[in-house]
Amino acid sequence: MIIDIHSHCYKNPLPFVTPFCNPEELIKFYDKEGIDKAVLLPVVNAEIYFPQSNDEILEICSAYPDRFIPYCNIDPRAMTNAPNAPLHKVLEYYKNKGCKGIGEVMPNMELLDPKVQNLFRAAEEVELPIVFDGSDVKDGDFGLYDDPGLPQLEHTLQRFPKLKIFGHGPTFWAELFKLQTPGERGYVFNFQGTDQVGVRGSESVQEGVVPVLLRRYENLHCDLSDGSPINALSRNMEFTKKFFIEFQDRLYFGTDMCNKTVDYPHVRFINKLLEDKVITKEIYDKVTHKNAIKLLNL
Repeated sequence: MIIDIHSHCYKNPLPFVTPFCNPEELIKFYDKEGIDKAVLLPVVNAEIYFPQSNDEILEICSAYPDRFIPYCNIDPRAMTNAPNAPLHKVLEYYKNKGCKGIGEVMPNMELLDPKVQNLFRAAEEVELPIVFDGSDVKDGDFGLYDDPGLPQLEHTLQRFPKLKIFGHGPTFWAELFKLQTPGERGYVFNFQGTDQVGVRGSESVQEGVVPVLLRRYENLHCDLSDGSPINALSRNMEFTKKFFIEFQDRLYFGTDMCNKTVDYPHVRFINKLLEDKVITKEIYDKVTHKNAIKLLNL
């Protein structure tokens, strides 16, 4: 079995900005790839696409309950645009509706912004895991900003020790290895395409911040979706083998399926790790489905 911990779709996606799948197209893709189930993450932040309702995700999951698992999401500026907004009420409501987590949180705000921290506080209160995307710039992008070395993430992990926080995206995975320049943390984003610099260009194989944070904080988990973890983990197979062994209980297979026009090599990548004996069948099963089943109480 393979469970995709991170995916997206719209009932009626617009044909520009990002060509998301509709539910039927996404199922067709999964049937081709051999993926059994997927977590659907609502896109609610206007920085990247057109805001999507939690109820749309619930409706899609209700139509295909054997294939899709719902998450809910809320912009941290919602309900008064203040650091004491009662976001827990919204999250509790959607948890009771069947949502298993929160995300993908993507406003272009600082991670330590009081309103963002209020969202993380609410997530801890309602006992739902949270996944966010990051950025290395404070404007002209999507994702929560953090500094080199991810100090804002570390402070957040310290503040909310009972909250399962998922590292995801180029800004997080670029710190798997020691940075040679701060610019390696991200890419130049625009609506005509992306020029990825750090996650593909760096040649460093010295251990970076991410393994250190994983050792220090048991509430940090890893989302293996999008291209950045594959790019990083393809750099040194000996390192990758040790990484999977050490953190096998907190790694989750994912695709971040959000563009139906590009190739997604994620199933091929994880299968190749198994075939080449970089990972064992036990670790493969944990990463592809057992960790997700435990996390989401499926």
